[in-house]
Amino acid sequence: MTTTIEDAYAYCTQVTKEQARNFHYGIRLLPPDKRAALCAVYALARIVDDIGDGDLPTEEKLSGLAGVRKSLGDLGASTEPVYVAVADAARRYPIPLGAFEELLDGVEMDVTGRHYVRFEDLVEYCRCVAGSVGRLCLGVFGSLPEPEAATYADQLGIALQQTNILRDIREDLLNGRVYLPKEDLDRFGVELAVGEDGRLQDPEGGLTALVHDAAARARGWYGDGLRLVPSLDRRSAACCTAMSGIYRTLLDRIDEQPSRVFDRRLSLSGREKAVVAVRALLGSPR
Repeated sequence: MTTTIEDAYAYCTQVTKEQARNFHYGIRLLPPDKRAALCAVYALARIVDDIGDGDLPTEEKLSGLAGVRKSLGDLGASTEPVYVAVADAARRYPIPLGAFEELLDGVEMDVTGRHYVRFEDLVEYCRCVAGSVGRLCLGVFGSLPEPEAATYADQLGIALQQTNILRDIREDLLNGRVYLPKEDLDRFGVELAVGEDGRLQDPEGGLTALVHDAAARARGWYGDGLRLVPSLDRRSAACCTAMSGIYRTLLDRIDEQPSRVFDRRLSLSGREKAVVAVRALLGSPR
């Protein structure tokens, strides 16, 4: 059965509303056409992430990712709602579909268990899984003539991913993943471990110091990435600053008290996210 474009966008919108816990607060600030297009982008990125984070064996995950690559290569032929919506969005906006290929590359790094020795190695991963999403969003936003716009979008995505990594240290470790670069762990004398109480262990305070250092570094990436905002129209700028504002607020909470992420997955309340979104729409400072 062929999916109509209207039904395809409705499906993507529902996926975004249900699963985009942070991004939805920014996406809904866009005008209807751009909101629908960005929901389509999110829904396809969600498919990719779900494959990488699922419980299937490695070979089946890689096969699933290869299937997404194949569908992207023949986008107009698919009748699946997400691909129908993405194909239509790409006809209406200059969405760099090649960025989805980079997202797939990054998720493959997760599936195959890549290790990160230097921060530069981590940046490569963050560029794939998050910088790519920043550039996809920029394709929907559009911008004034700005030769560095794609670079700024990329940097902002990398900043958000660094925040995710700090928030999810414990959860990732329990899932057999470590994103903190080995050079950082060695520099602060940290051996990541979860104790019998379920908390990350930090007997000498090295992990706390590492988190403070990584948070300061991430703020530099936010500063670089947010140079994108002046080149965006008002509603797109509000969307961008709302999404980044939620993550920057989360980063501040982690930096204020790193132990908050030692035994849980820290998040902002719905009210706190809504306040950030309203301030972004009004153009008010954080």
